[in-house]
Amino acid sequence: MPTKEETYDQAIKLHEDGNVEESVGKLHDLLQEDPDYALAHAALSVFYGKLEKHAQAVEHAQRVCDLEPEDPFSFVAMSLVCQKAGLLREAEHALMQARQAQAAAYQNEG
Repeated sequence: MPTKEETYDQAIKLHEDGNVEESVGKLHDLLQEDPDYALAHAALSVFYGKLEKHAQAVEHAQRVCDLEPEDPFSFVAMSLVCQKAGLLREAEHALMQARQAQAAAYQNEG
Protein backbone atom coordinates (compact mmCIF):
# COMPACT_ATOMS: atom_id res chain seq x y z
CA MET A 1 0.00 0.00 0.00
CA PRO A 2 1.45 3.39 -0.96
CA THR A 3 2.25 6.00 1.68
CA LYS A 4 0.21 9.19 1.83
CA GLU A 5 3.16 11.03 0.28
CA GLU A 6 3.25 8.57 -2.63
CA THR A 7 -0.50 8.89 -3.11
CA TYR A 8 -0.17 12.68 -3.05
CA ASP A 9 2.61 12.49 -5.66
CA GLN A 10 0.38 10.27 -7.83
CA ALA A 11 -2.42 12.84 -7.59
CA ILE A 12 -0.06 15.64 -8.62
CA LYS A 13 1.18 13.56 -11.57
CA LEU A 14 -2.41 12.94 -12.67
CA HIS A 15 -3.03 16.68 -12.57
CA GLU A 16 0.13 17.39 -14.54
CA ASP A 17 -1.02 14.86 -17.15
CA GLY A 18 -4.33 16.72 -17.50
CA ASN A 19 -6.45 14.32 -15.46
CA VAL A 20 -7.74 16.98 -13.08
CA GLU A 21 -10.95 15.22 -12.02
CA GLU A 22 -9.09 11.96 -11.35
CA SER A 23 -6.48 13.88 -9.39
CA VAL A 24 -9.19 15.51 -7.28
CA GLY A 25 -10.70 12.09 -6.61
CA LYS A 26 -7.37 10.67 -5.50
CA LEU A 27 -6.83 13.61 -3.14
CA HIS A 28 -10.28 13.08 -1.64
CA ASP A 29 -9.44 9.39 -1.16
CA LEU A 30 -6.28 10.49 0.62
CA LEU A 31 -8.28 12.78 2.89
CA GLN A 32 -10.54 9.86 3.79
CA GLU A 33 -7.42 8.22 5.26
CA ASP A 34 -5.97 11.39 6.80
CA PRO A 35 -8.45 14.30 7.03
CA ASP A 36 -5.73 16.59 8.42
CA TYR A 37 -3.25 16.20 5.55
CA ALA A 38 -2.66 19.87 4.77
CA LEU A 39 -0.86 19.30 1.45
CA ALA A 40 -3.89 17.47 0.06
CA HIS A 41 -6.17 20.31 1.13
CA ALA A 42 -3.78 22.85 -0.42
CA ALA A 43 -3.71 20.97 -3.72
CA LEU A 44 -7.50 20.64 -3.75
CA SER A 45 -7.79 24.36 -3.17
CA VAL A 46 -5.65 25.08 -6.22
CA PHE A 47 -7.29 22.44 -8.40
CA TYR A 48 -10.83 23.51 -7.51
CA GLY A 49 -9.82 27.09 -8.27
CA LYS A 50 -8.68 26.01 -11.73
CA LEU A 51 -12.01 24.23 -12.20
CA GLU A 52 -13.75 27.46 -11.11
CA LYS A 53 -15.36 25.66 -8.20
CA HIS A 54 -14.61 28.54 -5.88
CA ALA A 55 -16.66 27.46 -2.87
CA GLN A 56 -14.73 24.19 -2.69
CA ALA A 57 -11.43 26.01 -3.28
CA VAL A 58 -12.13 28.38 -0.39
CA GLU A 59 -13.23 25.50 1.85
CA HIS A 60 -9.95 23.63 1.35
CA ALA A 61 -7.83 26.79 1.64
CA GLN A 62 -9.54 27.53 4.95
CA ARG A 63 -8.81 24.01 6.13
CA VAL A 64 -5.11 24.54 5.41
CA CYS A 65 -5.19 27.73 7.50
CA ASP A 66 -6.92 25.85 10.31
CA LEU A 67 -4.33 23.08 10.20
CA GLU A 68 -1.29 25.37 9.88
CA PRO A 69 -2.20 28.65 11.61
CA GLU A 70 1.43 29.61 12.15
CA ASP A 71 2.33 29.39 8.45
CA PRO A 72 2.00 32.78 6.74
CA PHE A 73 1.94 31.15 3.30
CA SER A 74 -1.30 29.33 4.18
CA PHE A 75 -3.01 32.69 4.61
CA VAL A 76 -1.42 34.19 1.49
CA ALA A 77 -2.77 31.24 -0.49
CA MET A 78 -6.18 31.71 1.16
CA SER A 79 -6.10 35.37 0.14
CA LEU A 80 -5.40 34.47 -3.48
CA VAL A 81 -8.17 31.87 -3.55
CA CYS A 82 -10.62 34.38 -2.09
CA GLN A 83 -9.58 37.03 -4.62
CA LYS A 84 -10.21 34.61 -7.47
CA ALA A 85 -13.61 33.80 -5.95
CA GLY A 86 -14.48 37.50 -5.76
CA LEU A 87 -14.44 37.49 -1.95
CA LEU A 88 -12.38 40.63 -1.50
CA ARG A 89 -13.16 41.26 2.15
CA GLU A 90 -12.17 37.69 3.01
CA ALA A 91 -9.05 38.04 0.86
CA GLU A 92 -7.97 41.15 2.76
CA HIS A 93 -8.65 39.43 6.09
CA ALA A 94 -6.53 36.43 5.08
CA LEU A 95 -3.71 38.76 4.04
CA MET A 96 -3.89 40.46 7.44
CA GLN A 97 -3.67 37.04 9.09
CA ALA A 98 -0.62 36.25 6.96
CA ARG A 99 1.08 39.40 8.22
CA GLN A 100 0.19 38.50 11.81
CA ALA A 101 1.57 34.98 11.41
CA GLN A 102 4.74 36.37 9.86
CA ALA A 103 5.18 38.88 12.69
CA ALA A 104 4.63 36.15 15.29
CA ALA A 105 7.21 33.93 13.59
CA TYR A 106 9.68 36.81 13.51
CA GLN A 107 9.16 37.50 17.23
CA ASN A 108 9.65 33.82 18.06
CA GLU A 109 13.00 33.82 16.24
CA GLY A 110 14.43 36.62 18.36
